[in-house]
Amino acid sequence: MASNNEAAALAKLTKICPALPESQRRIRADHADFRVRSKVFAYYLNNHHGDGIVSVCCKASLGENVDRVAGNPERFYMPAYIGPRGWFGLRLDRDAVDWLEVQNVVELSYRLVAPKTLTMILDGGGAQSKRLRAKRASRVSPPHR
Repeated sequence: MASNNEAAALAKLTKICPALPESQRRIRADHADFRVRSKVFAYYLNNHHGDGIVSVCCKASLGENVDRVAGNPERFYMPAYIGPRGWFGLRLDRDAVDWLEVQNVVELSYRLVAPKTLTMILDGGGAQSKRLRAKRASRVSPPHR
């Protein structure tokens, strides 16, 4: 059974992740995963395999997971099974969790797995969306006369 602090951590994470385009949450016992088009971009883990840690695990750019853990092992760790595949954990069971940092690492992870069309929505569409439309338009052959 989750404590109040663990339930509060999951509730805050559940507000952050669904704000991302097309994200979905799945709950399994004391764990949850957050997906975009069937690809996981974040895991909420509570005492995963008896490690006693409450965390959010996110995908990282090549080597970033190792750098984060080496740079601050009190806050970051290499989660079992997924750590060697480019994931890292950010502990939510420490005092004074920086929820802006949590939001940042979750969004970075989302950007690594989400289709570009969804990351453009996240960016507001703006100039990138216009460039994409212009690029597609340039591929269309002019009509023959």
